[in-house]
Amino acid sequence: MTGIDIEYIIEEVIKRVNEKFKITVEASGKHVHLSRESIDTLFGKGYKLTEAKQLSQPGQYSCNERVSLTGPKGTIKNVVVLGPERTHTQAEISKSDAVILGVKAPIRESGKLQGSAGVTISTEKASLTIKEGLIVAKRHIHLSLEDAKLFKVSDKDIVKVEVSGERPLIFDDVVIRVKKEFRTFMHIDYDEANACGYNKGTTAKIIK
Repeated sequence: MTGIDIEYIIEEVIKRVNEKFKITVEASGKHVHLSRESIDTLFGKGYKLTEAKQLSQPGQYSCNERVSLTGPKGTIKNVVVLGPERTHTQAEISKSDAVILGVKAPIRESGKLQGSAGVTISTEKASLTIKEGLIVAKRHIHLSLEDAKLFKVSDKDIVKVEVSGERPLIFDDVVIRVKKEFRTFMHIDYDEANACGYNKGTTAKIIK
């Protein structure tokens, strides 16, 4: 075996190891999760959300239904509804969206709504105002149990992540979320996506 052969093998091994530790990044746009009560108010009693597209996490999907979000200073139209229905109604936006609406939406993990901002959600048929439930989603990584072991992290860990977009950068304060049914993806909002020059196929690496 020549020196060139050995160098090639080493390069291939390093390449495969690096690929193994890469995490696909997804940019998540503004969206709304609705409770049964909110669906009844906005679309009609007993209305069923209609699935448009399956998302990366099992059982989660975007719907054909759209709503508008209205705050003290403005309105954002054509906001996608995600299914399935939730226990509590929740809207997730970016900091830039918050400026348009004129609200101070806190950065939170999904579901942590106590003390968050309020917003009016409307359709052509009706509207409702929630006193809390509007948040800027904390950047996070979904991990399966197997991948959590591979990356040596646990649920709720906070890590640093290097993202390799057109404008590579390191994100701090990224929360790890681990569940058996999760598929491994990192989620950032559009403000963060623009900051790192996100394109489809952008990957990330946990560097702690």
